[in-house]
Amino acid sequence: MLSPVTRTEGTRAPGRPAAATRDDVLRVAIDTFLAGKRVDVNAIAAQLGLGRTSIYRWFGSRDGLLGAAIAHQLERMVAHTARTCRATGGERLNEVLDRCIHWLVEDDSLRTYFDNESTSALRLITRSDGIVHQTAVAVVAGLIERAEAEGYQPPIVRDTLAYALVRLWEAFLYNDAVAGFRGDVDRLRQVQVALLRA
Repeated sequence: MLSPVTRTEGTRAPGRPAAATRDDVLRVAIDTFLAGKRVDVNAIAAQLGLGRTSIYRWFGSRDGLLGAAIAHQLERMVAHTARTCRATGGERLNEVLDRCIHWLVEDDSLRTYFDNESTSALRLITRSDGIVHQTAVAVVAGLIERAEAEGYQPPIVRDTLAYALVRLWEAFLYNDAVAGFRGDVDRLRQVQVALLRA
C-alpha cells in the first residue's frame, strides 16, 4: 500500500505555479486606471502571467474590466465618505452625496479617462444595464436606507430616488452632447437639495 506523500513546509507540488486570480486582475486594472494610464487587457495578462481568455471569461470585455474597476472605486469612495460623515438622516445623505459629487469632478483618473476615451467612457458609465450605473444606484439606495433609519423621509420610493439622483449626476457631470466632462457642481447641488427636500 502506498503511503501519502508528506510535504515539508515551504515546498509545493511540481507543476505550473498558481495563476493570478480575478481579484489580481481587478487590482492591476484599478492601479493602472488610477495612474491615468490606458487599461490594456494584453498588458495586464502579460504582467500577471495569465491568458487573455481568463480575463475575458471573468469580465466579458475590456469595458467589463474597466466598469468593474470604476464601480469598485466608486463603492470604496462612497464607503469612505459615509464613514467620515458625522451628520445624520437627510443632512447626512445630502452631505455624503455632495462630497461624492466633488470627488467625481475632481478625480484626475476619471477626467483622464474621459479626455482619452470620451465616447466609450460616457457609454460605460451611464448605461442602465452597466455595472457602473447599477453600482451607483445601489450605493445611493444604501445611503438613503441608512438616512431613513435615522428619520429621513424620502419624497418618493427609495430605489426610484436613488435612480433619479444617479441620472441627475450623469446629466450634470457628463455632457453627452460632446461626451466631455462638464462638472456643473453648483447647479447639480441645487437640484439635488430640492429633490431630496421635495
